[in-house]
Amino acid sequence: MEDLHAQPAPRVAILDAGAQYGKVIDRRVRGLQFDSALLPLDTPAAELEDYGAIIISGGPESVYALGAPHCDPRIFEMDKAVLGICYGMQLMNQAAGGMVSKPERREDGPVTISVEPASLLFDGLEPQQDVLMSHGDSVTGVARGFSVIARSGEIVAGIANQQRKLYGVQFHPEVDLTPNGTRMIGNFLTKVAGLEGNYSLADREAEAIRHIQEVVGERQVLVFVSGGVDSTVCAMLLAKALPGERINAVHVDTGFMRLHESDAVEQALIQAGIHLKVVRAEELFMNATTTVGGKQTPPLKQVTDPEVKRAIIGDTFMTVLEQTLGDLQLDPKETVLAQGTLRPDLIESASHLASNTAAVIKTHHNDTPLVRELRAAGRVAEPLSGLHKDEVRELGERLGLARELVWRQPFPGPGLAIRIICAEHPYKTAEFTQVAHSLEQFDSSTLSTCLLPIKTVGVQGDGRTYSYAAGLSGDADWPRLMHLAREIPKAVHGVNRVAYIFGDPVHGAVEDITPTHLAHEELSQLRQADDAITQIMLKHSLTETLKQVPVILFPAAFGQPGARSVAIRTFITNDWMTGVPAVPGVDFPEPVLSEMVAAVLRVPGIARVAYDLTSKPPGTTEWE
Repeated sequence: MEDLHAQPAPRVAILDAGAQYGKVIDRRVRGLQFDSALLPLDTPAAELEDYGAIIISGGPESVYALGAPHCDPRIFEMDKAVLGICYGMQLMNQAAGGMVSKPERREDGPVTISVEPASLLFDGLEPQQDVLMSHGDSVTGVARGFSVIARSGEIVAGIANQQRKLYGVQFHPEVDLTPNGTRMIGNFLTKVAGLEGNYSLADREAEAIRHIQEVVGERQVLVFVSGGVDSTVCAMLLAKALPGERINAVHVDTGFMRLHESDAVEQALIQAGIHLKVVRAEELFMNATTTVGGKQTPPLKQVTDPEVKRAIIGDTFMTVLEQTLGDLQLDPKETVLAQGTLRPDLIESASHLASNTAAVIKTHHNDTPLVRELRAAGRVAEPLSGLHKDEVRELGERLGLARELVWRQPFPGPGLAIRIICAEHPYKTAEFTQVAHSLEQFDSSTLSTCLLPIKTVGVQGDGRTYSYAAGLSGDADWPRLMHLAREIPKAVHGVNRVAYIFGDPVHGAVEDITPTHLAHEELSQLRQADDAITQIMLKHSLTETLKQVPVILFPAAFGQPGARSVAIRTFITNDWMTGVPAVPGVDFPEPVLSEMVAAVLRVPGIARVAYDLTSKPPGTTEWE
């Protein structure tokens, strides 16, 4: 193991205002070879004296709202470089006497802005920049001493007080959807703050090993290994940090695995040198219940609410944990649970380990209340919880894992259970007809719009949304379809996801569904569709280009009684918190998509195939 740097550069403080992308800022800073710390927004200025620079993240609140989180205003008087992002810029402007308010139009998604190249923040960049916007509030009165350094039409997109080294941007430079954002952050750290970085992947590996050794001590470890890169890298780190006889690896077949998944996982891990116990628990999970909001839930196989599904699955993993401890004759008080939890999981679950102010987007199975109880008791080791997916892949290669294992398509812990949109009735709120009517403005002679009676999870303005999915059908002009997918959620606030529907045009509102639960028929349909697409991706060597391809079964019948439909969600990302769908004909061959659609339609009981056109935000990677 390499020695840590003897004289590290000053750390960068990232003050967390609750952004879904707060940890991505941290990732970008460390990618530029600067050590960093994610701290509470209200950290006193006196505790920041030893940091080389300060970045204030975005957040879901309004700075003028009663009880809105605020930072210590003295940080702006410290003669220290400060970068405010989104909510952070608004706090900076407000603290200096400027005005923040809510204009009629909000911005969610990719936008092209004009920047001032003479500003140090944009040094070396062109005057037009593509960025990600995700905000409802805007700076409507620039504080005295600040100048506007970026605009999105009439909206202020960047401000600066160069003399005081204070900079603010309304967009998110930390995400992939701002292509030059890393350069902007680099400009801030080197040209504004005057820092020089020397932090490396070796440092992160050393920190992960120290974490394991400190948390585990002399106790035994139980690690659940799904076969995905996160849990596998976690197991490899355990093997490097502890004697082998204290590591107990377990793979749980929940019944929601992909076709032949558990057998493939077992073989792959044996080849990687990790021997594990396989627990077959399909019936246990299907019939499991838990308590949510003080009430007993129905069995999982009868549940339709996505958060209840996640709660039951997460708690049932803990049941399996307790049973496995007994089977392996391990003392619970002397055994630590190790998880391959990543920072995005904790952020989206609003874990206090990642953020004190983030909104819940979805509860991950590795961050349920029972897991949090174990953490509080000091019985959980999570050596990857400070990392993102791309860092874990880098670390996996550094640890010697085979490339095909490192680049395995990500698969969520709850498995296919959260890729089946369960429903007993069409999802129709009081706004259903109004939202459907609002979509008609996007109809044309070659394109039709429709509203689907299902709800999907989104992330907008750093908060969670449950909204409708809209469908487009007709002429498959992909650049135009991608443009409309960006514009529709901005104009129709009841929609957070847009998909292209193959086949004959679909008009108006779709109101017929087939009742759908976590049952054998539905699981069989999704397994077949998922495997067909996976095999086509392998055939055309697309598993690295298309970073993640969830396949979703949803209950829309499209006039075929008893039928369901399948959505293909391609996702291109590097930060694993934001991303864009692959454009057929640009990111991968269009005939490959046609091959996927034909294969899915051969699965019995599938009426239509949809192609998800939504970036993240406003839609999450998974549909629920």
